[in-house]
Order: sequence, then structure tokens, then C-alpha cells
Amino acid sequence: MSRPFQEKLVIITGASRGLGAGLARYLAGKGADVVINYTSDNSTPAAKELAEELQSQHGVKAVVAQVDITTPEGPEKLMEIAKSNFTKDDGNFQIDFLINNAGVVNPAPMGSVTLGDFENTFKLNARAPLFVIQAAMPYLPNDRSGRIVNVSSITTSMGFWWQTCYAGTKGALEAMTRVWARELGERATVNSINPGAMATGMYTGLPKEMLEKVWSLNYMAPLARTREGIDSQETIDAAKDMGGRPAYLEEVAGIVGLLCMPEAGWITGQVIGSNGGGVMTKG
Repeated sequence: MSRPFQEKLVIITGASRGLGAGLARYLAGKGADVVINYTSDNSTPAAKELAEELQSQHGVKAVVAQVDITTPEGPEKLMEIAKSNFTKDDGNFQIDFLINNAGVVNPAPMGSVTLGDFENTFKLNARAPLFVIQAAMPYLPNDRSGRIVNVSSITTSMGFWWQTCYAGTKGALEAMTRVWARELGERATVNSINPGAMATGMYTGLPKEMLEKVWSLNYMAPLARTREGIDSQETIDAAKDMGGRPAYLEEVAGIVGLLCMPEAGWITGQVIGSNGGGVMTKG
């Protein structure tokens, strides 16, 4: 197995479940050591189980870091945990890849959006990545080999129903991505990805009216068409009510992996399509 990321360190926020866990598995499979960040006590068993899985299956070092990155002290605390576990014998500590994956949706139609909904969404989706990156800056490479990937959303381009908070804060993240790409150009590339529906179970808790809207999101994606003999029957059956299948986690994680490769060193400040063609943009 090719291990292009051996001896590289990646910090992934919101990594105990869903896409974050998928990213951890993918990058660890390529040889990267991983810091698994999460917040809730309820996620501790999943985070620890994931760390054990990565270490046993891939021979990498994986560390869990229960830190609320929306607090003033959270980002620095996350870096201290990483430093205490990955500083080399010669005293060198470097963060090679940083994936800002943590996010919250808080869907609500116009007329029922609350101040608390917006502030909580903004704190995690937009403000936290800024301060996590600032805390990581002293430890980024100085040869442009660093990679920062921000997980945005297809909703920033679709005007998707009930997504004032989510699309608005992810749109802010995309705007800041371009600023950071310029300011950190000597240290790292900075890009965003914009996934659509993913096989994470994230839609099961949404209101029925919202789930009905997902149909149009998947229907517009040419790669969301199901494939007999390739996709499971369960996936094919579920896709009938969703307009198409969601992305498998490894498909989106693979795009992040591509952005982390040395060969991707000429890509920065971009929103990279990762939604099966649901949104096609001219870069």
C-alpha cells in the first residue's frame, strides 16, 4: 500500500464520527499520524475506538483531543495536546495538514431563525476555523508544503432552503479561505471543499420538509445516479426517495487526500467541487 503521508501529522476537527472519521481513516491509511478532535462526552467512546482502529490497522499514532474549539482557549489547548504527543526527540514539532471539518447545521426557515441559532452556527462553522489556524500557525511548515482544507458545503452555491445559518457561515468560511491562501502562501496551501449529501446519517434527524428538499440536491448531481451491481441494494432503495445516492465518505475523503499531496502544491484559494457535479463552478 502506498503511504505518501508517512511521518506527516494531521489535525482533524470534528473527527469522531461521520466525514471527520472518514477523513481520519483515509489519511491514516496513507500513513499520516492523526489528532482526532471532538467536543461532546458522548463522542468519547467513538473517538477512542477510532484511534485504536487507526493504530491497529495502519500502524500510525492516533491521539484523541476532547476540546471545544469554540471557546477562547480551545484552539491553543488543541495545539498543546498535539505538541505533547508528537514533538520529536530533537524538539521539533510540525503540523503538516489541518482539516477544519467540525460544523453544525441548525436548519430553520426564514421567520423562525433565532439569534442563538445563528451565533452557535457561526461560532463553530466560521469563527473556530480562524482561531484554530491562528493557533496552528507557529507550527506550520516554512516551505509551502503545509495543507489546510476547510470543509464547506454545496449549500453556499445553491440557495438551499432553510440554510440561512449554515450556508451563510460556510460562505464566510469560503471567503476567508481565499484570504488565508494569500496570507499563508509561504507556509501552506489553503482550500475548501463543498460536499453535498453524504452517507453519514446526518439527514435522519432533519425535519420531513427538509428531507424532501434534499431530493433536488441529489437529483442535480450526475454522479449521484445509482449503479446496479456496484451500489448496495440498500443504497439503491434509499436513493429512490432522495433523488440519488449520497456520496460515500471515502469519495469525499479522497478529494481531501488529493489536496494534501505534494502534487497539489499549485492549488490554493479554491473551492474544490466534491458533490458529484451537483454544483459546477468555473474557478
